[in-house]
Amino acid sequence: MNDGIKNKVVIIAGASSGIGEATVRRLAADGAKLVIGARREERLKALAESLPQADIRYRATDVAVAADMEALAQTALDAHGRIDAIFNNAGVMPTANLSEKRFEEWKRMLDINVMGVLHGIAAVLPTMKAQLSGHILATDSVAGHVVYPGSAVYCGTKFAVRAIMEGLRQEERESGIRSTIISPGLVDTELYTTIADKEFGAQLSRAAKIPGIGLTPDDVAGAVAYALGAPASVAISEILMRPTNQAI
Repeated sequence: MNDGIKNKVVIIAGASSGIGEATVRRLAADGAKLVIGARREERLKALAESLPQADIRYRATDVAVAADMEALAQTALDAHGRIDAIFNNAGVMPTANLSEKRFEEWKRMLDINVMGVLHGIAAVLPTMKAQLSGHILATDSVAGHVVYPGSAVYCGTKFAVRAIMEGLRQEERESGIRSTIISPGLVDTELYTTIADKEFGAQLSRAAKIPGIGLTPDDVAGAVAYALGAPASVAISEILMRPTNQAI
């Protein structure tokens, strides 16, 4: 058990599968008090019920809706009177060349990948500023550090998250609030089902299951736990992690 995590009140958005689910399981094992949200409430219920010894509350949450994130934060406050950390993990990854003009996909990516993070920050920041402590984490991506064809908008959303989280660090460092981005490469999750080109998405999904080609959600959850368990005097601003054989 990580003593730096035990009894911390942690909100996880995008908790119903993949990295979010793995992080719920990891932090529950470390003794955190968890408040979890995602759009699929039945998944959240099943996850909470699978961890009967853990302190978990859940709420159906769409990160693209600011009021939903405010309600998730209020759930934590009502239950525990404080918020120690939030992990903004929800994301989608449609891919296509800009020439295809997929306006609705672009908007959805911006709403979830960027506005979702901003909604999470806004929901907890007043509480954390009053506490003079807190930790805000977000799932970024290697795509927030490099750009490649077919993913200009997706990469743009992840570059935006990097900038937002660095701005947050600079603005709130004197309030005792830390920020961390976790930037994984290929991970074996459901993210690839959001790709319109189903064959390409299936190829990525198959590749992600190969050790050294893809990471596991547990790998990423371990990085979240490492950052979250650091002493209050230490800010882990960024963790960039790739499968050993990933080229970019």
